[in-house]
Amino acid sequence: MTDVTDRPAGVVVDFAAARAARAQPAGGMPPSFPPAGAVVPAPVLPPPAVVDHVMPAGEVVVDPTGTIGPHRTERAQRPILPGWMKDRGEFAATSRWAARYGLHFSLFHLVRTPLYALRLVLRAPVGLWRVLAAAVAWLFDLENREDYKATVRAARSEPAQYLKLVEQRSRATRTRLIVTAVVAALLAAVVLVVVMLVPAPAQAALVAAVVLALGVLGRKPEERVTARAADTAAVPPLSARLITEALSHIGLAGINAALKADEHAIRYPLIVRDGPGFRADVDLPAGVTAAEVMERRDRLASGLRRPVGCVWPETDPDEHAGRLVLYVADRPLSKEAPPVWPLARAGAVNVFHPIPLGVDSRGRDVEVTLMYASGLIGAIPRMGKSFTLRLILLGAALDPRVELHVYNLKGGPDFDPLEPVAHAYRVGDAPDDVEFMLRDLRTVQEEIRRRNATLRDLPKSRCPEGKVTDELASDESLGLHPILLAFDETQVLFEHDEHGEEFAKIVTDLVKRGPSVGIMVWLATQKPDARSIPTGVSSMAVLRLCLKVMGQVENDMVLGTSSYKNGVRATLFSRRDLGIAILAGEGEEPVIVRTAKIEAPEAEAIVTRALAARQAAGRVTGVAAGEEDRDTDRSTVVDHLLAVWPEGDSKAWNDDLAARLAAAHPALYGGWTGENVTAAVKPHGVPTGKQVKRLGQNRRGLDRADLEAAMTKETP
Repeated sequence: MTDVTDRPAGVVVDFAAARAARAQPAGGMPPSFPPAGAVVPAPVLPPPAVVDHVMPAGEVVVDPTGTIGPHRTERAQRPILPGWMKDRGEFAATSRWAARYGLHFSLFHLVRTPLYALRLVLRAPVGLWRVLAAAVAWLFDLENREDYKATVRAARSEPAQYLKLVEQRSRATRTRLIVTAVVAALLAAVVLVVVMLVPAPAQAALVAAVVLALGVLGRKPEERVTARAADTAAVPPLSARLITEALSHIGLAGINAALKADEHAIRYPLIVRDGPGFRADVDLPAGVTAAEVMERRDRLASGLRRPVGCVWPETDPDEHAGRLVLYVADRPLSKEAPPVWPLARAGAVNVFHPIPLGVDSRGRDVEVTLMYASGLIGAIPRMGKSFTLRLILLGAALDPRVELHVYNLKGGPDFDPLEPVAHAYRVGDAPDDVEFMLRDLRTVQEEIRRRNATLRDLPKSRCPEGKVTDELASDESLGLHPILLAFDETQVLFEHDEHGEEFAKIVTDLVKRGPSVGIMVWLATQKPDARSIPTGVSSMAVLRLCLKVMGQVENDMVLGTSSYKNGVRATLFSRRDLGIAILAGEGEEPVIVRTAKIEAPEAEAIVTRALAARQAAGRVTGVAAGEEDRDTDRSTVVDHLLAVWPEGDSKAWNDDLAARLAAAHPALYGGWTGENVTAAVKPHGVPTGKQVKRLGQNRRGLDRADLEAAMTKETP
């Protein structure tokens, strides 16, 4: 007996046929059926154009005993509602498309209605002639006339049969004459009633309707009365046949060989309307991967007769490597209006959660999570790199806790709207700007040490994983608020003649150790290479945004090694694709994103909201507060402690020292407690376990001699 698990793919066990064979005797013989394991050919049915699964032509294995249970295969269940109905962005995009199409269709034909009516009026006489001809043909049975004549000639040798045929035809003709007369009388009565009782406008409408109906009957079968509202000659409708033909011309030997052996080697589980375009799920032949097709996107677009900007092949991370998700948009993404940023008019941000960035090729929202990640942005000039970085900074500015350090090394006004909320801000690469930036980076690097010490001192219940959490970032007493450093045109930073090496060393350290303690770094450059983005930085960046670049090296420098080889290519963007980028690192697979475009006046309005929120939360610091930025001060917490040390005392409580620091430097030490002082001096080698007795009480404190020793050790 044939075992179910051993039968080949496509083989179906036909139990019904076996039972029928046992139950029905043939030709008086005893009931019989094919012997166990017999093989009976199965009919070959042509597969439909778009199907869930096509069972190939195979064999039917008959099991006479009926002991083998039905073979079941697990199949993915389709969602009850299509994806575009469950996603707000896709639903809006699909609704807009349907509304635009309906409005265009209605107005197009409404304007041409007089022309359509004229065409029908001109064909109405032909329609009337066709109606009369059909009536006469029916009345006299003209369509059967030749057959009748032949029958009569054959029956003339038999008079009785001949007379019977003549009588039948005469009786049928008389019946049809009576029916015709009754119908004519009814029509005449209707016409008389209409003429006598129906108002003139209604009469005109009825006459027009009759004439138009006759025009429809009189039109030529090969001619259209109406024009086409949309030109489909240049852009043929998307179909399984068209996709198969396009795939056969992209130059993949695996596809061509499979199609030569079986014209249905490519399967289409799904072709459906999806947002402003169509989505096709394509099962490629065995051995062919979706990445191979993605590498030939331009050839695929040529085969589909679409602009390259309309064709977006992707992989499906939930399926096998041969599943291609092909999205074909109605219009190139570059010709669509830039998406509206949801935070442009209202709303706040929490950098621990995703913030909106733009939309993908299907009109779905694309978000990016800033916390615990550093990012790279690369593009050739004038493609929207600085606008994209500014958009990210605007989102971060709407979280009052985020301390912004913004450096515009290009020297233009692109980031000026952010100055009112920036803790540190510089434009250009003048010597004083470079010195300021270097001091700032040194201080932030020192901040990593302080923050790690603070996290170590926290109880496990508050900090179980040793990193800054949303709750800890909101606790002002800990000083663990998020810090975001942004550099535009990093080639100026890392190729600096004097300090380039130190800049690279510090930024690499910030990118590696900063995310866990709430420090984020974003770098943007128009020259993505090993000098403008050090390898240590590019290898550790989590989030990557690549607008148009010119070559494979630049593409992989921003998006990651082998991205170009895997079909993730920002080189395919054209100069018209402003603000369109590939985003990698946020999800499982890179996505195409059209970033929201915020002009300078809108950016200023957003910053005004952000500043108001920071003022209400007491989070305005540094340049934004009009104070001397801490980054201009080379001194450390040890220097500040010695400066505020109680005169005449050799020892002091940490709580008292924290209060003195907060009074002297509120922007730096506001809200500090004795625990913060302990954590801050640990990295400098200052003993922190001493108990200081004053006024009969013992509390944790510091010895001035230990501070002076630590300062002497750190001074070159």
